[in-house]
Amino acid sequence: MALNDIFTPMNITLIILFVSSAFFMSGKVRSDLVAMCALLALVLTNIITPVEALSGFSSSIVLMMVGLFIVGGGIFRTGLAKLISSKILRLAGNSESKLFVLVMLVTASIGAFVSNTGTVAVMMPIVVSIAVSANISPRRFLMPLAFASSMGILTLIATPPNLIISEELQKNGYDALSFFSFTPVGLICLGIGIIVLYFLSKIFLSKDDRDGDEKRKGKTLDDLADEYQLHKLTHLSLPEHSDMVGKSLRELSIPSLYNISVVTVEKIVNASRFNKSVNEVVAGPNTVIERGDILVCYGKKSNLNRFIEEKELTLVEKEGAGKDIFDFKDIGIAEVFIMPNSKLVNRTIIDAHFRDEFNVNILGIQRNNEYKMSDLQKEKLHSGDALLIQGTWGDIASLGNRQEDLVLVGQPLEEAAKVTLDHKAPVAAIIMVLMVIAMVTNIVAPVIAVLTAAVMMVITGCLRNMEEAYKNINWESVVLIAGMMPMAVAFEQTGAAGIISGTLVGGLGPYGPYALLAGIYFGTSILTMFISNTATALLFAPIGMQAAVNMGVSPYPFMFAVAVAASMCFASPFSTAPNALVMSAGKYKFMDYIKVGLPLQIIMGIVMIIALPLLFPF
Repeated sequence: MALNDIFTPMNITLIILFVSSAFFMSGKVRSDLVAMCALLALVLTNIITPVEALSGFSSSIVLMMVGLFIVGGGIFRTGLAKLISSKILRLAGNSESKLFVLVMLVTASIGAFVSNTGTVAVMMPIVVSIAVSANISPRRFLMPLAFASSMGILTLIATPPNLIISEELQKNGYDALSFFSFTPVGLICLGIGIIVLYFLSKIFLSKDDRDGDEKRKGKTLDDLADEYQLHKLTHLSLPEHSDMVGKSLRELSIPSLYNISVVTVEKIVNASRFNKSVNEVVAGPNTVIERGDILVCYGKKSNLNRFIEEKELTLVEKEGAGKDIFDFKDIGIAEVFIMPNSKLVNRTIIDAHFRDEFNVNILGIQRNNEYKMSDLQKEKLHSGDALLIQGTWGDIASLGNRQEDLVLVGQPLEEAAKVTLDHKAPVAAIIMVLMVIAMVTNIVAPVIAVLTAAVMMVITGCLRNMEEAYKNINWESVVLIAGMMPMAVAFEQTGAAGIISGTLVGGLGPYGPYALLAGIYFGTSILTMFISNTATALLFAPIGMQAAVNMGVSPYPFMFAVAVAASMCFASPFSTAPNALVMSAGKYKFMDYIKVGLPLQIIMGIVMIIALPLLFPF
């Protein structure tokens, strides 16, 4: 057999797709880089032209996604989403059932208009706070919270797969979907989700890791200290002749040289013959070491001993050493979680200049329910990591405005109490409502309505400037969509989509359109467990379209099946960003997602296969 017969355009396309999928599943390479490599491979092998390769970057879907990220950023930045959600959730009082239903409804409603990841970032501290105040374990609500953000497919702009199938229909000469075409489907998904998750979460997620009375309480400052075993701080005094005197902590580079953290510095103030008071200050990069200072350090004993020996330091024995490691009046500790699109992901603490950037110290990292408390400086940060931070209460509270990078959930009761309505929130609400009206009435093209709303968010001050607008864009998602669109083009042009759809029609067609619909739905659902829902929708949309055309039935139920199946992936913590984001916060294990998410995913598929043809007949 000649090489030309083996390396046909279709086979080359399938090989590139297979290799790309393997990298997507491994998670070791960023998804946007994989998509760009796949795009270049298709061009270099002459499967598609350079113009076709770059067409994704001018696609209305990509431009709409950019605009929607900015609009969502304005809604979050002004506190509008947080204000609305917190006020509604307060209606639940101390009722666990009411709170569960309201969490699902509010999350899905917000997720219908803005990013589901951003929705979870806003809702998580509020839900934790209310659950704690009602003496209910937050574990019961956090996984349903993440799932509900994906179930909010109530509008055309709710998720990228919705936009993808609308464009596929238009491309093939069918009517585009309206803004609320997904509303009946989304309501069914949400109804099924609430019913199924109410019982599954009660069975599998109500049990907390803590025992006794603490099981029903939130994390206090002492709880955090207990959890991270933060009781073994070492106090070190400097000799008179120390070469550290007069230098800042940035100049001394103690964390990188010794792998220990200087968390506070005790400085003598108002010293007199009869009185000496000590002031404890947070150890920041600009903190200058002075004579008489005591360094409060944390780290491995071997690293501390090396530091003591090389710098000729003296160990200071403190009375009453134990839980009260700080006075917690001016200096505090809290937990934050790393966002999926954070600039900190895959960077070490040293490379990220964490202390310089956020003016707080990292004392510990929790990842997959394991705690790392030493040698942190060269540790790479991952999406969903929980960090124990320490700093002044003012600096900790300011992290609440850095939701593009971190979600502050430590001390949830105090944080939720700080929720206030920014003076720009009404402006953000008006802009969002006008955008929705423009899209519903088709006064202008949907992409123009979204881009106009994005620009207005900046002009009206809902976002401070264009730099902040750009920070709210998840560029990884944008490049992933633009990079994978040419793969869908290659799929169609080389005949791969036709062969796959023909195989589906040939194998399942004799059993009727319902069997074919089930094949499309569960094929999409299975693939979404391993690669992003956007990439899956881009690949399966043309397959579903051709399968419907080959069978001579309406493509609408098949297109909706692709969009819904791509979004409803619950059986893995890594299938969607919201699933990963709540994993550490809820102390979930991988098997928790299998126990709760897999039955829900299967039940949702069965219901959709029955319901979609009733809403959109064959």
